[in-house]
Amino acid sequence: MRCFTVLGPSQTGKSTVVEKLGSLEGTPRKSSSPYGLNLTEFTFGNEAWCALDAPGPNEALAHAQHALLASDACILCVSSAPAQAVLAAPYLRIIEASGTPCILFVNRMDEPIGRLRDVIAALQDYANHILLLRQIPIREGDRIIGSCDLISERAWRYREGQTSALIAIPESTAEREHEARTELLEQLCEFDDWLLEELIEDHEPSSDALYAISSRVLRENRIIPVLIGAASHGNGMTRLMKALRHEAPPVGVLRQRLAHMGTVDEGKLVAVSFHAYHRQNVGKTVLVRALGEGLRQGASLGGSSLGAVQNLANGRSNSAVLPAPGDVFATVKSDHLPVPSLLTSGAVVAPPEWTEPPTPMLERILIPGSERDENKLSATLAKLSETDRGLKVLQEEGTGAQLVRAQGPMHLRDLCRTLSDVFHISVTDRTPSPIYRETITKPSEVHYRHRKQTGGAGQFADVKLSIHPNERGQGFTFGETIKGGAVPRNYIPAVEAGAREAMEKGPRGFEVIDVGVTLLDGQHHTVDSSEHAFRTASRMGVRQALSEGSTVLMQPVFRSEFHIPSVYSGSLVQIVAALNGQVLGFDRDETAKGWDIFRALVPGGALNDLARALRSATQGIGHFSKTFDHFEELYGKEADAIVRANEKPGTAH
Repeated sequence: MRCFTVLGPSQTGKSTVVEKLGSLEGTPRKSSSPYGLNLTEFTFGNEAWCALDAPGPNEALAHAQHALLASDACILCVSSAPAQAVLAAPYLRIIEASGTPCILFVNRMDEPIGRLRDVIAALQDYANHILLLRQIPIREGDRIIGSCDLISERAWRYREGQTSALIAIPESTAEREHEARTELLEQLCEFDDWLLEELIEDHEPSSDALYAISSRVLRENRIIPVLIGAASHGNGMTRLMKALRHEAPPVGVLRQRLAHMGTVDEGKLVAVSFHAYHRQNVGKTVLVRALGEGLRQGASLGGSSLGAVQNLANGRSNSAVLPAPGDVFATVKSDHLPVPSLLTSGAVVAPPEWTEPPTPMLERILIPGSERDENKLSATLAKLSETDRGLKVLQEEGTGAQLVRAQGPMHLRDLCRTLSDVFHISVTDRTPSPIYRETITKPSEVHYRHRKQTGGAGQFADVKLSIHPNERGQGFTFGETIKGGAVPRNYIPAVEAGAREAMEKGPRGFEVIDVGVTLLDGQHHTVDSSEHAFRTASRMGVRQALSEGSTVLMQPVFRSEFHIPSVYSGSLVQIVAALNGQVLGFDRDETAKGWDIFRALVPGGALNDLARALRSATQGIGHFSKTFDHFEELYGKEADAIVRANEKPGTAH
């Protein structure tokens, strides 16, 4: 079986392309994943094929990445509008990072919004590979009625619902065809010395030789050929499928590429797991592509026995099935197989770094609907994060509530639906509260005496303390200058412990940071003094000093790193400024053509608004990661509002 992925932005007709390709020579067999990955098995040219139709939203980019891990080649569907080229940038990025041979298909050419050459030029801004036109459109007025193949120099007129008709190249197209063919040959001769000599000597190379060269450079992933059509009318589908059949590499090339990227012995690499999901009453289903011989139910794979091997289309198990190299199959009761992963018979090997999904930007606290749901939620989220690497599961600081990081609103909706439909767990969500702190701005001293008589042994401790601000980031410090045994040495650790306890909650309701406490003097009683008494005196004394002093609210500030197409870099300056952030600068992303890495400091309370503004400004393409940088002082009405909100039960920290 040969396998390819069809991917690209939403509304580019990917699913229609798969449907038409699968129906060229018979009836396809389809299956679907809850995550939006659709699989279509079909026959073409007496060969078995499997098309992986990756979901289009950028929030589901991780599933497209994992599909490439199991693919011999891919088809990138793009719009015929030059202005929408940037929407393909994330897909070109992961395709090139993966090393997957790619055919770029400009769809919906029956309704062109711009010139084809402008579409290719706009896409080239995001591709390190040369985008090489293999066809040009034939126009009749404003309509595109067919295409001309630049290698065979044959022209085809589209016919609704039928195969295209062979026609002579129209005179109106001849000049453009000659120009485009010349460019094609000049580009191909960069990869073939024989062709270069033929062109220098003004020899006309044969079509068969050119097809052979084109096939080789695609298999070697040297170029990205560009084909055109209109899938909804069936136009260009046969040519696209023939290009895949003749030019896409066999499964052995994929095995070699993955072994090299995963630093695993090629001879031991027998399979790759690339997708998984949970089904009600079934459990975890893992999709696997065989890369070597010997796979069957019960065989050792990834260090344990392979579970039941299932037919993709009908989900039926068949213990007699022996997946051949290249076959794609589903397996249940193989929970030991992580996704994605490279698999030998005895071990699981981590996938290449390029499969790592974008950093999830949307943070939400999930609130279970009942006590029963609360008990199940944590374990269930752990299961789901195993099958969806775009999802991160954490606990909220302070409350321990379940915190999830999702790729965006659609991803969060899908997660909640899966919890409800498959695991019968009802949840609502809320925005997590930023982690605020407080500190002091000036030093002070306090003298506190703790005395208590309860009928038996009493409690007595007397401490004189100095409290002063520390440098930002220094945290809590403790010292003492006791002389003459005013406070016995064995009680001094209790004084420090009491001071630390006082820092747990300051007058404004938040943890106190960056404060130093020094024990200056004190008194003790030979009978009534104890560690408990000095701990209490220290705690109460520090609290008194904090309440009498001038504490200030501290907000967290995060160092944020944005990955965005360069055309959007300018708009980020205004976004960061509007959120009271600080722009640190940007650089070209050396790993992805046409992308920038933009850096800024952003207040923690603005991160939710930042994620929303970034999605809007970059059409859902840009993403950012964040790391805590420091706390900074916050004054005025904003600080007062945060303190008031914190006084309500279950709000801020």
